Amino acid sequence: MPEPRLTARFWVDAYLARLRLYDIPAFVTAHGDDTAGAVLVKLATLDGKATAFTRSFDLMTGARHWAELANGPEPEVDASIAKQRSFDPDLWVIEVEDKHGRHLLGDVGLSD
Repeated sequence: MPEPRLTARFWVDAYLARLRLYDIPAFVTAHGDDTAGAVLVKLATLDGKATAFTRSFDLMTGARHWAELANGPEPEVDASIAKQRSFDPDLWVIEVEDKHGRHLLGDVGLSD
Protein backbone atom coordinates (compact mmCIF):
# COMPACT_ATOMS: atom_id res chain seq x y z
CA MET A 1 0.00 0.00 0.00
CA PRO A 2 1.52 3.35 -0.99
CA GLU A 3 2.49 5.79 1.72
CA PRO A 4 0.09 8.76 1.97
CA ARG A 5 1.56 12.01 0.68
CA LEU A 6 1.34 15.30 2.48
CA THR A 7 -0.43 18.15 0.74
CA ALA A 8 1.85 20.84 -0.61
CA ARG A 9 0.37 23.43 1.75
CA PHE A 10 0.94 21.25 4.81
CA TRP A 11 4.58 20.63 3.81
CA VAL A 12 5.21 24.32 3.13
CA ASP A 13 3.73 25.35 6.49
CA ALA A 14 5.84 22.72 8.30
CA TYR A 15 8.99 23.80 6.43
CA LEU A 16 8.47 27.47 7.27
CA ALA A 17 7.88 26.57 10.93
CA ARG A 18 11.10 24.53 11.01
CA LEU A 19 13.08 27.41 9.50
CA ARG A 20 11.63 29.80 12.11
CA LEU A 21 12.95 27.52 14.87
CA TYR A 22 16.46 28.23 13.55
CA ASP A 23 15.80 31.95 12.93
CA ILE A 24 16.24 31.46 9.18
CA PRO A 25 14.14 33.97 7.23
CA ALA A 26 11.93 32.46 4.52
CA PHE A 27 9.09 33.75 2.38
CA VAL A 28 6.50 32.28 0.04
CA THR A 29 7.20 34.13 -3.22
CA ALA A 30 4.77 32.05 -5.30
CA HIS A 31 1.72 30.30 -3.84
CA GLY A 32 1.07 27.10 -5.76
CA ASP A 33 -1.76 24.61 -5.62
CA ASP A 34 -2.56 23.79 -1.98
CA THR A 35 -3.06 20.10 -2.61
CA ALA A 36 -0.80 18.90 -5.37
CA GLY A 37 1.54 21.77 -6.24
CA ALA A 38 5.23 21.03 -6.54
CA VAL A 39 7.62 22.98 -4.29
CA LEU A 40 10.80 24.77 -5.34
CA VAL A 41 13.13 26.22 -2.70
CA LYS A 42 15.47 29.11 -3.51
CA LEU A 43 18.37 29.66 -1.12
CA ALA A 44 19.76 33.20 -1.32
CA THR A 45 23.07 33.53 0.51
CA LEU A 46 22.84 37.36 0.55
CA ASP A 47 26.08 37.76 -1.40
CA GLY A 48 24.48 37.95 -4.85
CA LYS A 49 24.40 34.18 -5.27
CA ALA A 50 21.59 31.68 -4.98
CA THR A 51 20.67 28.03 -5.47
CA ALA A 52 17.29 26.61 -6.44
CA PHE A 53 16.27 23.14 -5.27
CA THR A 54 13.47 20.97 -6.61
CA ARG A 55 12.09 17.57 -5.62
CA SER A 56 13.40 14.69 -7.66
CA PHE A 57 11.82 11.25 -7.83
CA ASP A 58 13.74 8.03 -8.54
CA LEU A 59 11.44 5.83 -10.63
CA MET A 60 13.45 2.69 -9.82
CA THR A 61 13.38 3.00 -6.02
CA GLY A 62 10.51 5.41 -5.42
CA ALA A 63 12.85 7.56 -3.32
CA ARG A 64 12.43 11.32 -3.28
CA HIS A 65 15.24 13.80 -2.70
CA TRP A 66 16.07 17.44 -3.21
CA ALA A 67 18.11 18.13 -6.35
CA GLU A 68 19.83 21.32 -7.42
CA LEU A 69 17.96 22.98 -10.29
CA ALA A 70 20.12 26.09 -10.67
CA ASN A 71 23.11 27.68 -8.95
CA GLY A 72 24.96 30.93 -9.54
CA PRO A 73 24.28 34.65 -9.64
CA GLU A 74 20.88 35.38 -8.11
CA PRO A 75 19.41 36.99 -11.28
CA GLU A 76 20.23 33.82 -13.26
CA VAL A 77 18.64 31.59 -10.61
CA ASP A 78 15.57 33.88 -10.58
CA ALA A 79 15.33 33.52 -14.38
CA SER A 80 15.45 29.73 -14.04
CA ILE A 81 12.68 29.85 -11.44
CA ALA A 82 10.57 32.11 -13.68
CA LYS A 83 10.99 29.60 -16.50
CA GLN A 84 9.80 26.77 -14.22
CA ARG A 85 6.79 28.85 -13.16
CA SER A 86 5.90 29.43 -16.81
CA PHE A 87 5.68 25.63 -17.27
CA ASP A 88 3.91 24.99 -13.95
CA PRO A 89 1.61 27.71 -12.58
CA ASP A 90 0.79 25.43 -9.60
CA LEU A 91 4.43 25.58 -8.43
CA TRP A 92 5.19 26.87 -4.94
CA VAL A 93 8.37 28.94 -4.57
CA ILE A 94 9.87 29.41 -1.11
CA GLU A 95 12.78 31.84 -0.76
CA VAL A 96 15.17 31.16 2.11
CA GLU A 97 17.69 33.86 3.03
CA ASP A 98 20.73 32.71 4.97
CA LYS A 99 24.32 33.92 4.59
CA HIS A 100 25.55 30.60 6.02
CA GLY A 101 23.73 28.61 3.32
CA ARG A 102 21.35 26.79 5.67
CA HIS A 103 18.15 25.47 4.11
CA LEU A 104 17.45 22.39 6.29
CA LEU A 105 16.20 20.34 3.31
CA GLY A 106 18.34 17.39 4.37
CA ASP A 107 16.77 17.25 7.83
CA VAL A 108 14.57 14.35 8.91
CA GLY A 109 10.99 14.97 7.89
CA LEU A 110 11.96 17.42 5.16
CA SER A 111 14.23 15.27 3.04
CA ASP A 112 11.79 12.45 2.30
